[in-house]
Amino acid sequence: QVQLVESGGGLVQPGGSLRLSCVASGFSLDWNAIGWFRQAPGKEHEGVSCISANDGTTYYADSVKGRFTISRDIAKNTVYLQMNYLKPEDTTVYYCVTEQGSCSLSVYNIGLWGEGTLVTVSS
Repeated sequence: QVQLVESGGGLVQPGGSLRLSCVASGFSLDWNAIGWFRQAPGKEHEGVSCISANDGTTYYADSVKGRFTISRDIAKNTVYLQMNYLKPEDTTVYYCVTEQGSCSLSVYNIGLWGEGTLVTVSS
């Protein structure tokens, strides 16, 4: 079965950190680009970060660059999103996705979605 399962969301104070995990099943991380998207209530999906399949090149939205870091462990078939210096505006549901071909951070390039994990940044 091909699927993505996210975990690691929760409540954190502004300026704090969380690490999200995405475990892929049914395929290898060196076969597909993996990204993180988020969608706040009433807003469109935003591509947060992506890591390419072939060489692990990373991409970030301007809103998170310098604060978030995407990485992968091929042996564990897991992608991580380390989120530091979190802000209240980072609050939303985060989804792990596959991107078709190369990373684009575009919702139109998404193949498979996970069910999401909720991140809440609040005092």
